[in-house]
Amino acid sequence: MSVLTFKGGVHPYDGKDLTKDVPTRRINPKGELVFPMSQHIGAPATPMVKIGDRVLKGQKIGEASGFVSANIHSSVSGTVKKIEPRLVTNGTKVMSIVIENDELYEEIDTNSKNILENCDKKTLKDAIKEAVKEAGIVGLGGACFPTHVKLAPKDESAIDYVIVNAAECEPYITADYRRMTENPKELLEGLSIVLHLFDNAKGVVAIEDNKPDVIENLTKLAEKYERIEVKALKTKYPQGSERHIIYAVTGRKINSKKLPADAGCIVDNVDTIYSIYRAVKEGKPLTERIVTVSGDGIHNPCNLVVPFGTSHTQLIEEAGGMDENVEKIISGGPMMGQALFDTDVPVIKGSSSLLLFKHDEVKAAKMTNCLNCGKCVNVCPEGLVCAKLAQAAALGDKEMFIKYNGMECIECGTCNYICPARRNITQSVRTMKRAIIADRKKG
Repeated sequence: MSVLTFKGGVHPYDGKDLTKDVPTRRINPKGELVFPMSQHIGAPATPMVKIGDRVLKGQKIGEASGFVSANIHSSVSGTVKKIEPRLVTNGTKVMSIVIENDELYEEIDTNSKNILENCDKKTLKDAIKEAVKEAGIVGLGGACFPTHVKLAPKDESAIDYVIVNAAECEPYITADYRRMTENPKELLEGLSIVLHLFDNAKGVVAIEDNKPDVIENLTKLAEKYERIEVKALKTKYPQGSERHIIYAVTGRKINSKKLPADAGCIVDNVDTIYSIYRAVKEGKPLTERIVTVSGDGIHNPCNLVVPFGTSHTQLIEEAGGMDENVEKIISGGPMMGQALFDTDVPVIKGSSSLLLFKHDEVKAAKMTNCLNCGKCVNVCPEGLVCAKLAQAAALGDKEMFIKYNGMECIECGTCNYICPARRNITQSVRTMKRAIIADRKKG
């Protein structure tokens, strides 16, 4: 099997040995659970319950309020205590439904039927899309784009690849690895379900080659599927970027002005595909996910199946507590995640990991003047002159920033990682991009 990749990228210490061999363990949340109405790209969901209502596990409590939006479901049974703005991982406050868990976990009766067995060819595609939409499934790799929208491109006949993004290139995170290890058959069946929507497509499970065991197992299991194959990717960050996994698998390039569908591709994360399987075959809405809790600052690194709404504080408790010398806590991966100042924030659909470190490398780094060494250019997966972009951002020169294709930056952090001068390139570029986007919206 050939190993596929792209130009550029870096090889940070991956830290996956801490948790990759730790089987998932389901936890039961305590006390109040918080369900933000915005856990996805697009319009926030609209609350469907009021204070004092009793809800059941799996009950829809927030309804998608636009074309690009997603439903929200309760992960427990209990009573609605509050509907108010609550803090989330990015430091903002989002309108949220607060439910007091009664610890009975009474589940709503979905009268679920296997859609594949109860629809004819004429109605099957619409039934699959409706099941995905009703289940509130979004991209669980971090982007959180509503999946039912992604599965409805303008020209479905033009889609010739459905790619399962199984790279999991961010250091420390092993949630997708455990899903592939523990639920390989469901993953392939989920991909087969998506292929029902695209008559001309073949399915590819694209996995970094640091996971040889799951590559071997899935390759063997995929033999029974005529339209599914497994491809090995070179282990390199950011191999899991949507643009670069498409290039690695197909040789096709997209940029910020194009969607994957413009290159004939649909790309979905491992857990997203698994969630599609559960929605279509079992009638289950998206109410939980695997979260990796890891780093040198946690006593028992692990992989937990976590109901949405659970406080990150409880994840720390479930992992044996944190070291007293922890300096930095991150929601997500160390390259693109959000540093937390408060762990009393809820696990949401995009919460892939919680990392705790005894040393804050960013804080300790001493920034010096740019050395003009060109290392950032060599590793940038988009081929950008990162130092020039940072210079333009520092000067507030939007014209220069656009000239050097700054809007193509995917904010992966490879330039920061490799920079010997410890320049905070990614943050300055991100800030400038936001300013330009804001200007365009005004104009």
